[in-house]
Amino acid sequence: MNSEFRAGFVAVVGRPNTGKSTLVNALVAEKISIVTPKPQTTRHSILGIVETPAAQVILVDTPGLHAAGGRQINRALNRSAGASIAGADLGLLMVDSRGWKDGDDVALSRLRDARVPMLLAVNKVDLVHPKESLLPFLQQSSERADFAEIVPISARGGHNLDRLVEVIVAHLPTGPRLFPEGTRTDRGLAFRIGEVLREKLLMALREEVPYGLAVEVLRMEERGPLLLADCIIWVERKSHQGMVIGAGGEGLKRIGTAAREELESILSRRLHLETRVKVKANWRDSEAALRQLGYEESRDE
Repeated sequence: MNSEFRAGFVAVVGRPNTGKSTLVNALVAEKISIVTPKPQTTRHSILGIVETPAAQVILVDTPGLHAAGGRQINRALNRSAGASIAGADLGLLMVDSRGWKDGDDVALSRLRDARVPMLLAVNKVDLVHPKESLLPFLQQSSERADFAEIVPISARGGHNLDRLVEVIVAHLPTGPRLFPEGTRTDRGLAFRIGEVLREKLLMALREEVPYGLAVEVLRMEERGPLLLADCIIWVERKSHQGMVIGAGGEGLKRIGTAAREELESILSRRLHLETRVKVKANWRDSEAALRQLGYEESRDE
């Protein structure tokens, strides 16, 4: 193997809705993380692995960082993102090209505390008009921290992503692959099924419902070419249960069909989803419920 081969972990960090998951999916060229316009779509740190002839780039898609306080789930998501940053070789801060927000300062502070080299990706440059107005923002951003490099990009449009990968690779340590060649993500099948189902729920439901939603895949079973997945959709209120199910069960049927069709396309196999909706009151403030649903690991107090 070439002695200059590089490999390392890159924590993709930012406030909610700066395009972190869209970027990871675009660079991996596969849907690794779900994407919706709603904050808190990404609730787990997820690895997306990019291979180049000279490097293995392990992108860590982190939950959007929040200010301290709030619900127990927000604190759990911050801990998940913080652990990913602490274990990274490189930090990639993502901001929206249309303006710096308080949440960007929160994310930048976490990267500074981790003492890792930092890159800045200024996303959504395709939405800036006229283009000349981007230059003052890039200059102002460069003065906020000692970024190794600043790369303007459009994750959705694919603009300048090759250049971003080049910059990332140049700042990774030399060393062998950390995952077998061809690996795209660290997440298993059950996780990906649950996330796609949650994405379709987030997209279909009203504002008051999505943040109290969680999906648990209880069981998977192979039946010849068919994969069966038994899923529970958890909501916090009885009234939300009715909203998810819809009149005559039609709402849940539409959501399940959309999830199944996308998963069959991703997995290239037939899938049957069994879905039920249950109530778990205030699960976002319960450490036991968060552990059950995979959002919080057991910790010694």
